[in-house]
Amino acid sequence: MDMTSFAALAPWLGIGAVFVLAGGVKGVTGMGLPTVAMSLLGLWMAPAQAAALLVMPSLVTNVAQCQGPAWRRLVTMLWPVWLGMVVMTVWSPDLASLAPIDARLALGIILVVYGLWGLWKPVVPQVSPRAWWIGLLAGLATGFVTASTAVFVLPLVPYLQALKLDKDTMIQALGLSFTVATLSLAARLHAFDGGGLLSMPSFVALVAAVAGLGVGAAVRARISAVAFQRALFLVFIALGIANLWRAL
Repeated sequence: MDMTSFAALAPWLGIGAVFVLAGGVKGVTGMGLPTVAMSLLGLWMAPAQAAALLVMPSLVTNVAQCQGPAWRRLVTMLWPVWLGMVVMTVWSPDLASLAPIDARLALGIILVVYGLWGLWKPVVPQVSPRAWWIGLLAGLATGFVTASTAVFVLPLVPYLQALKLDKDTMIQALGLSFTVATLSLAARLHAFDGGGLLSMPSFVALVAAVAGLGVGAAVRARISAVAFQRALFLVFIALGIANLWRAL
């Protein structure tokens, strides 16, 4: 293969490798696909372009996670969070219009904070689902972060942890919440208008993510989930620092 052919294939190979890895992480941990994808794609791609690529893989892999017996309870419990996410993700102003901040800088900060949070694993106080206004605030904050970085783990995941759900219900809550966040991000990016969801790069990302999801599920029982997550949070910190370096 000559250098010209390799240069033409390199972007496709890069997208495929990123989403195989991101899907594998989700297969092991049940979450992390957008975070891994954005942290890696952000090293060489504009955040808005990277965000458009992750819509389909994130949506498809999250829908399967939505299944479970607790959906009625979760809808009743989490609608304020989802409302806040939708409103802020779709209609919040661009970060650049509020402050002269590079999007990579915001992404880097979120990755470092999330990595440190995961390593620290603080015990969060229990929050009552009846305190709907706390859920609404968490949703609004998550929506703003999603609109700015296309990463929707903060403060959504700590809030869901504070509800003290059992393991199966937590997995379903993550799937439902991430699906709402992904659809909101797609609406913000107008991905449904111009065929962005059906583009060839998006299709490559989807196929790679599904393949990675299968690989991750296959190896999940053979590794220590705790050790894997600790290593993953260290990687997030490193990638966050790399994105910060690129932005400064």
